[in-house]
Amino acid sequence: MVMNTLMLSNIPNELVEFVMVTVFSLLIGLSQRKLHAVAGESRLFGTDRTFTFIGILGFVLYKVDNSYFTLFAGGGIILAILLSIFYFSKIRDFKDYGLTSIIIALLTYCLTPLMLTQPMWLFLLVLVTVLILAEMKQSLMTLTTKLDKEEFITLGKFLFIAGVILPMLPDTMIFTGINLTAYKIWLAVVVISTISYFSYLLQKFVFRDSGILVSGILGGLYSSTATTLILARKSKSNPDHEATYIAAMLLAMAMMYGRILILALVFSSLAFRMLWPWMLAMMMISLLVAVGFTIRFKKKQPKPKVTLEKTSTNPLEFKVALLFAFLYVVFFVATYYTIQLFGSGGLTVLSLISGLSDIDPFLISLFQGKFLMDVNLIASAAMLAIVSNNLVKMGYAMFFGRRSSWKLLWLGFGIIITSNVVMIFFI
Repeated sequence: MVMNTLMLSNIPNELVEFVMVTVFSLLIGLSQRKLHAVAGESRLFGTDRTFTFIGILGFVLYKVDNSYFTLFAGGGIILAILLSIFYFSKIRDFKDYGLTSIIIALLTYCLTPLMLTQPMWLFLLVLVTVLILAEMKQSLMTLTTKLDKEEFITLGKFLFIAGVILPMLPDTMIFTGINLTAYKIWLAVVVISTISYFSYLLQKFVFRDSGILVSGILGGLYSSTATTLILARKSKSNPDHEATYIAAMLLAMAMMYGRILILALVFSSLAFRMLWPWMLAMMMISLLVAVGFTIRFKKKQPKPKVTLEKTSTNPLEFKVALLFAFLYVVFFVATYYTIQLFGSGGLTVLSLISGLSDIDPFLISLFQGKFLMDVNLIASAAMLAIVSNNLVKMGYAMFFGRRSSWKLLWLGFGIIITSNVVMIFFI
């Protein structure tokens, strides 16, 4: 072992650097050869050896003159001229205007200064990004066929909400004595919008034609209440698959526990440390009950398709963000004065009331408020709000679903709600 360590320590750094540049340049060249195998090498200015030599050239010129870098700059200019000649010839002969290979060649030439002047993680990140994006050409072309102007508008809304409005808002208290600021209000909106946007992208591009169960999972990331309502309505016209629809509702509940855990992690490390075992336990119970329903009660019928994205509200509508912000302020102020006037008993009642609507504003205000109370009370209040909200969802499922499915709804929701109630006594 000692001998091996001594042998490694005697290897010159220059040798290691040269080998790394050569190997990585060769990998880039091999990637380019593979991508252009169909079009033929006449469309490519060189093969894998050419890219390797470009990397070696950059290494030699950078190391020889590492004070003023005149040679490296001159070599880059000559390389750019040669690539320009090739590019215009390609346009003339093949009407091919693609620049990707030329840009990758210039990046290959810059590997040495990047490796020697920047952290290794950044060097590897650039290299991996180049390789992945080069390989994803066909996937990206397929993706562009699915995009329309609405997707860019949606992305613009998200960037505006998160990157423009949030930094502009002041982090000063709005009301005297209440730790509520405009920045905190909009931060809550940004976090919820991010989770909802992620769910939206998954539904839109990854699971576009998903079945009932997958729709329940993705819908639960957005809103388990809205998802339960939609699935209950759809189950009414699909009596042969009522157990599958109920299982999807339970999966949406499981994802709700995961979403709440993310909110606790973002807004309160103390609440997260208190809640994570219980949230994960409830998530697993919900998943197991859903799987049990799928196995035990599922009928052997063709799987119907259900699409939730057309029936759910766009998660990045500005009016939706404003409504969430309004609810957040209401629950934040209500929680503050409830604790001040009525203590833990009042918080218990408020938790049960909050479950009648969207519980996210209440939970975020609870996590973010830093009210002067024990973290156990915060965790218990969060669990009570969840129990109340689950009861509301069961009511929606029974009212909008089929009467014949009430027994299964009582069984599935009952197991989860009862487990949730029992856990409150152990917090």
